[in-house]
Amino acid sequence: MVATAEVKVIAEIGCNHMGSMDLARELIRVAAKVCGADVAKFQKRHNRELLTPEEYERPHPVPANSYGKTYGAHREFLEFNAGQHRELQEECRANGIEYSSSVWDLTSAQEIAALKPNLIKLPSATNQHYVLQEFLCKNFDGEIHVSTGMTTRDETDRLVRFYEDRGRARDVVLYACTSGYPVAFNDICILEINRLQELYGDRVRSIGFSGHHLGIAADVAAVTAGVMGRNIYGKGDFEYVERHFTLDRTLKGTDHAASLEPDGLRRLCRDLKNVRQSIAYKDKELLDVELVQRDKLKWRAEKHAGQIRQVV
Repeated sequence: MVATAEVKVIAEIGCNHMGSMDLARELIRVAAKVCGADVAKFQKRHNRELLTPEEYERPHPVPANSYGKTYGAHREFLEFNAGQHRELQEECRANGIEYSSSVWDLTSAQEIAALKPNLIKLPSATNQHYVLQEFLCKNFDGEIHVSTGMTTRDETDRLVRFYEDRGRARDVVLYACTSGYPVAFNDICILEINRLQELYGDRVRSIGFSGHHLGIAADVAAVTAGVMGRNIYGKGDFEYVERHFTLDRTLKGTDHAASLEPDGLRRLCRDLKNVRQSIAYKDKELLDVELVQRDKLKWRAEKHAGQIRQVV
């Protein structure tokens, strides 16, 4: 058998709630009860801190997706405060799914860390924000998940060394990721999972995959690569697959088109758990299920000796 961790599916709700707490609660419920996801993840931004004044006041680059006259107003419309995140955490608990959030700035990291979730995510955009990460190292005891999209190899190496220097690398889950919405299949680069396993598999907690592509075929390949990479290198457990989640891919907003709808997420959760069970060597020459069929179907010389002599 191949020994590795169970694969967990993160439903990245992000901002697909469109600023509505009722919709956010429904997304949690569907992700948990209909789809069988393990984690429902949101995003937290303090926009005046995250954006420069110029970025805050300029128009949204895609006006059809905007919820405000400026990009800052758009982001504020989609933002939940700390109290609302606490409500979402309680909603997750009531539905039997784990709550988490990505944090994009120091204030958001402080607010989400105060909720004490089991894991906090650093998006690819923020993985070089070391003041934020220093705060998490000192003030958050849970897992720190970090995506590596749009990140150079030197930046990734610096990132891992940062956590090693602070004694927190064994709490880090490092995600292979291509930042694009959606990502073409030739840009997904599944084998980056194995590169991260080879370089960092014995230095961090585990490796994950964050996808922004269409469909679920690549996720099956990601789990296969991750589990086999763990077997090949003897290090680098593969634990998490993260996909954006929406109720309707045609809704207004940037991320809906690169998200899975409920049936897609349901099939993803089902397929990845089944695929994970199937990636194994036989633990003995003949499995129990084969022994039954062998007695019925297997051709054996001693069983057919009389027929062989007649033919000869």
